[in-house]
Amino acid sequence: MAKSSVSLSGIRASGRHGANPGEQLEAQEFVIDLVVTLNVGGDSLDDTVDYRALVEAARGIVATDSFQLLETLASAVARSVYAWEQVTRVTATVHKPAAAASMTVDDVAAEATIP
Repeated sequence: MAKSSVSLSGIRASGRHGANPGEQLEAQEFVIDLVVTLNVGGDSLDDTVDYRALVEAARGIVATDSFQLLETLASAVARSVYAWEQVTRVTATVHKPAAAASMTVDDVAAEATIP
């Protein structure tokens, strides 16, 4: 069994996260980047994790849960991807474009790595 690394960047999702008043009332855009290390048993989708499933897992956490901290959201996304048996390590970076724009900075992001 070989280890491989898969990177997915620019996964867009809408969710209600934030510590400031009103941030959890209106959905806003979040952008997720994933770096996933996994065991690959062969040359078939059955031997790995389908990229589409990783994307949907990340989007699902952003869309259905609600967190005050960006750091907690990044950790929840990482845990959702790490749940696959083949995944041995995942780093999830969650960007919050609206926060960056409101502070006139290029980016606001939090990153979580498991394990």
